[in-house]
Amino acid sequence: MSGAVLAADALQLLHAVLLIVGALLPVVNPPGNVPIFVTLTRGCDEATRRDLARHIALYSFMLLLGSMLLGSLVLRLFDLSVAALQVAGGAVVCALGWNLLHYEPPANEALPDPRQARQVALGRAFYPLTLPVSVDAGVIAVAITLGAHHGQTLANKALQATAAVIGAAAIAVSLLLVYRYAGRVSGWLGNKGMEVMLRLSALLVLSIGVQIVWNGMKSLLSELQTA
Repeated sequence: MSGAVLAADALQLLHAVLLIVGALLPVVNPPGNVPIFVTLTRGCDEATRRDLARHIALYSFMLLLGSMLLGSLVLRLFDLSVAALQVAGGAVVCALGWNLLHYEPPANEALPDPRQARQVALGRAFYPLTLPVSVDAGVIAVAITLGAHHGQTLANKALQATAAVIGAAAIAVSLLLVYRYAGRVSGWLGNKGMEVMLRLSALLVLSIGVQIVWNGMKSLLSELQTA
């Protein structure tokens, strides 16, 4: 009997983890962030990018796990809605996408000193490389939604918390691996290829920001209509 119960719990845990990863991974889209990561770490050596990848993975893990476990509680504490988070966070994403879309390095600009580039890049580890490049408002909103439906029993809550830890860790590892080898991808694509990828990624980020804002505004407008 105990073996059957353990098997059922393991299957339920697997389903919960797959739901979290399946919902979050396409929204996070680690490969799509590579051109932005490379641009914001210009002049850095591979050792710096490895360190940055570890920092970003850790920060992303904490953000995702915190959003799933405590996000809805924090929103209730400050009397905020997911829609308000989407509008505010989406505006930040739009600003980032717009700036990247119009980014033009100065002509004949020399690469910065590796030590100086390292200091600048490490200062960007949380903002903007983690938030909002890697984990934007849309990702946080999805994570909060996933974490808002905990079971009523202690066992179900423990299972959902375990699934949240595993799912957030899986997303963090994917970011770690992608950013860890971003320099090699940049070398394969070359300067022109990275330029094209950066513009496309910036346009995508801007579009995602607009979509996040629009989703939040629709929710807020529907609340006004039902009030």
